[in-house]
Amino acid sequence: MIFDRFRLDGQVALVTGGTRGIGLAIAEALGEAGAKVVIAGRSRNAAAEDRLAEAGVDCEFIAADLIKNDAADALVTETISRTGRLDILVNNAGLAIHGDSGEFPDPIWREIMTVNVDAVFRACRAALAPMRRQGSGVILNIGSISGIVSNIPQNQVAYNTSKAAVHMMTKSLASEVAAENIRVNAIAPGYIETDLSRGGIDNPDWFPIWRSMTPMGRVGQPEEVAGAALLLCSAAASYITGDVLVIDGGYTTR
Repeated sequence: MIFDRFRLDGQVALVTGGTRGIGLAIAEALGEAGAKVVIAGRSRNAAAEDRLAEAGVDCEFIAADLIKNDAADALVTETISRTGRLDILVNNAGLAIHGDSGEFPDPIWREIMTVNVDAVFRACRAALAPMRRQGSGVILNIGSISGIVSNIPQNQVAYNTSKAAVHMMTKSLASEVAAENIRVNAIAPGYIETDLSRGGIDNPDWFPIWRSMTPMGRVGQPEEVAGAALLLCSAAASYITGDVLVIDGGYTTR
């Protein structure tokens, strides 16, 4: 049956930034589909683990600070040490800092690029060896509509640049490993209600513009991203690779 192709029984999924927001929703969706889920974050979130346990998700937590050069390699190694395999990697951890380009400091630029681009590449690179040994694998990178359009009114050249890099990384890697039965895709969310976007949603100058530029007239919920993530991580998407799936309530249509 077609719905069986969405099942992930026997698979192991690693979700970075999986303790809250979009990452947690994706971890829950993958776990409900049968995957054993490893969530990674800088610090433990007991509420997130309780939520996953209540949903019947087989889950483990691994602490990882992806700003460190060796963190992604160590995270993948620890995941395989605990679970024996790695079938799905979701690169969700990210950092957003706004600022005027004429005054944007080098250290903040470097921090954004380290977390949003360098760590994503390092995790992809680390995942390739076990996926190649298994003869299959799925990588899902979380990009953003900010890698497609210059959204306003906030100034965020560093964040926009980093997410555009994630999209091209996704396409290039997908082309490189497609013949090895490893699929690589990305999701580009619009404005989703999470801790990361809370400041903008609460901003009386920003949010009315965000809402007016979104045809659906609202922000999205993490669960509305998680469903698409399940599709792209499952056999239901077996002929999809190198795609950047936009989930934005129509924002980029305008």
